[in-house]
Amino acid sequence: MTPSRILPDLQCSLLCEDVRQEINGNFILIGVLNFVGVPQLPVTAQKICVFNRWTAGFGNFTQSVRLIAPDQTTVLRKGEVKFSLPDATSHATSVILWGQVAFEKAGTYYIEVLVDDVMKLRYPLTIHLVQPQPGAPAGGPPPTA
Repeated sequence: MTPSRILPDLQCSLLCEDVRQEINGNFILIGVLNFVGVPQLPVTAQKICVFNRWTAGFGNFTQSVRLIAPDQTTVLRKGEVKFSLPDATSHATSVILWGQVAFEKAGTYYIEVLVDDVMKLRYPLTIHLVQPQPGAPAGGPPPTA
């Protein structure tokens, strides 16, 4: 008996400022984010990307990625992508792009990655206030993450 479907493994999930693809198909991740330090809040990120790579599965799937507020219940953003893995040695790469993401307050936000409503990974993104560097010019446009 051969399986008709095997739930895939999430090989990686990275939050970054941008993702580009070379002509040969390789990906370039720009500005991988561990945390965001800003001098004032609220702040708006012009673009946030979630780069996911799936492997070791078989079948058709729906990936969901959510950005959760510090209250751990409010979904600020959500993105879905359908993908297929024709055999267990295949891989699938997806990029979720969110534009104009507003962070109203400091705290720990969360990225949740699910496949077919099964949670595969949940990781933090901390937004915190930082003091301006001495001698830094005052004024100017509001900061962006």
